[in-house]
Amino acid sequence: MEYVFQLLVILGASFLGEVLHALLPLPVPASVYGLILLFTALMTGIVKLEKVEKTGSFLIGTMSVYFISPSVSLMTVIAQYVDSLPAVILLCLLSTLLVMAVTGKVTELLLKPEDKTHE
Repeated sequence: MEYVFQLLVILGASFLGEVLHALLPLPVPASVYGLILLFTALMTGIVKLEKVEKTGSFLIGTMSVYFISPSVSLMTVIAQYVDSLPAVILLCLLSTLLVMAVTGKVTELLLKPEDKTHE
């Protein structure tokens, strides 16, 4: 019964995310709203970690199973995209490098000491 309650808490956050997605005119996916709501509830103490930890760990542990269906679907249509595959791979590599560089710079800026007189 504990797992059912924990799942209901997680699904409740997801449902509220769907509601926010329907109400707000922002280009943000409903799942992101749900994650933000659950994260905020955990950080403020509205939801205690113990109330979602076991089910959350189970869902994360089985996450690879959720990608089987999309992977199989992709394999059935890959022949249609063989010509553009090098460009897609290049774009993926470049965007990954760009995200890594921006993340590194933002992290550097956030972690810099405030007092620069000692340098």
